[in-house]
Amino acid sequence: MFSLRTRVFLFFCLMAASGMAILWGALWLGVSRNPDDLQGAMVLAGISGSFALVAITAAVWLLFDEIVVKPIQRLAASMRTRAHTGVEVEVDTHSARFLGDLAPAVHAVSKRISDSAMDTARAVASETARLAEEKARLTALLTEIPVATVLANAANQIVLYDGQAAEVLAQGGVPRLNAPLFDYFDEQSLRAGLGRMHKTGMDQRFKLQGLEQGLEFDAVLKPLDAGGYMLLIEGETLRTAPDATRPLVYDFELLSHQPTGDLASTPLRSLVYTVFDTETTGLLPHKDEIVQIGAVRIVNGRMVAGEEINQLVNPGIPIPASTTQVHGISDRMVADAPDIVRAAGRFHHFARGSVIVAHNAPFDMAFLRRHAERCQLTWDHPILDTVLLSAVLFGASETHTLDALCARLGIEIPAKHRHTALGDAIATADALVKMLPMLEGHGMRTFGDVIEETRRHGRLLQDLN
Repeated sequence: MFSLRTRVFLFFCLMAASGMAILWGALWLGVSRNPDDLQGAMVLAGISGSFALVAITAAVWLLFDEIVVKPIQRLAASMRTRAHTGVEVEVDTHSARFLGDLAPAVHAVSKRISDSAMDTARAVASETARLAEEKARLTALLTEIPVATVLANAANQIVLYDGQAAEVLAQGGVPRLNAPLFDYFDEQSLRAGLGRMHKTGMDQRFKLQGLEQGLEFDAVLKPLDAGGYMLLIEGETLRTAPDATRPLVYDFELLSHQPTGDLASTPLRSLVYTVFDTETTGLLPHKDEIVQIGAVRIVNGRMVAGEEINQLVNPGIPIPASTTQVHGISDRMVADAPDIVRAAGRFHHFARGSVIVAHNAPFDMAFLRRHAERCQLTWDHPILDTVLLSAVLFGASETHTLDALCARLGIEIPAKHRHTALGDAIATADALVKMLPMLEGHGMRTFGDVIEETRRHGRLLQDLN
C-alpha cells in the first residue's frame, strides 16, 4: 500500500504526464494534418490541445473530489457530530481509504472522545437521577395543594407551571414555557394586580380574568427577591389531581431571560422553536388538504416534555386509500375532528413568539398559507428548515431526507411513529437539538448567521418540491 504522500506525488505525476501527452499529441495532430502550413498546424494543435486539457482537468477534478474532498467532508462531519452531540457515528473508513492513515487516526480520536464522554455521562446520569427524585417529590407535594402555581419572570413570561396550572392555562391554549401570561389571561386585570404588587412590594389578592367571557379566577401575586413573581390560582375546581402526563414543567434559566427584539442577533440557544409536521391527503399543496398536525417546542436547547400538539384535522375531502396506506389516517378517523380553521388557529397560538421549524418547511407551510385568509391568520413567523441545516453541516451532495439525517445523528424513529405528524415532528426536533451545538461549532451562533448560510442551499428545496 502506498503512503498518502506517495499517492499525492503519483497524482501530480499523472497530471504532468497527461499534460505532456496532450501537448505532444496536439502538436503531432497539427503537423500531420497541415504538414506544409506551420501556422495552421499550430492553430490546430492549440485548439485540440485546449479542449483536451479542459477535458483532462475536469476528469482530474471529479476524481479528486470523489477520493479526497468528499471523504474529508464526511470525516469532518462525523468528527463534529461526535464532538458536539456525543453520538457514536461510525467513521466511514472505506470512502476515505485513499487518504492513508487519516481515517484510522480520526477513528482513534473519536473513540477516545467517546470513552471520555461515557465517563462524564455516568457522573451526569447519577446527578440527574438525584435531581429527578427531588423533582418527583416536589411535584407530589404541589399535587396535594389545591392551588395552581405559575412562576413568571420580569417580562411576564412563564418560567414554571405545575399540573393544576396546566389545566388552567389549557383553557386559553396549550401551556408553553416562555410564553407571555397575556396569552392566557386578560392583560388589563393581570397588569392591575401587578401594578399594586410592584407599588407595595407585598402579596396581592385579586380577581384574574380569563380570555373567554365570564372566566374568572381567585388569584394571588407574590413578588420574588430574585426578580419575577409567582401567580397562585385558587378554587375548588383545582382539587382534582392533575393528569399524570402533566408533571411540573420549568426552566429556571428563563428567570433572567430578557427578549432582545433583534431576531438576527439572537443566539441560537436563546430562541424558542416550534417544530412541526403535517400529514396530508396528497402531495399537492394547491389542492390537497391537511389531515394531521403534530408539533413540539424547544426552549433553551431542549425539548419541553408535555408541550405538544397531536391533532387530527377533518380535510373536508375524501382521503385517498393510497395515502391512508402511508400515514394510516382514514376518513372515519377524521369524521369528528376539527376543520383546518380551528386546527390551524390552535397551532398558530402554540407557535406564537417562536421560530417555526420543519423538514422541507415550504411544503408544510404551503398548506397552512393557502388557508390563511379563511383562518384569519398571518404566518409571519421566522422559519428554519432542517433540510438546509443538514446541507450546511454535512454537505449539499449528501442525502437530506429525514431518515438519512436521523441516521447520521443516531436518532431512531420507531416504525409505528414514522409518517405520523407528531412522530416526525419529534424526530425533527431531536435532530435540531443535536444540530444546534454543531452549528455553533461551525461559527454560526446567531439566527442571522444561520439564515445567511442556509440561503446558499435554497436550490435543494426547489429540487425537493
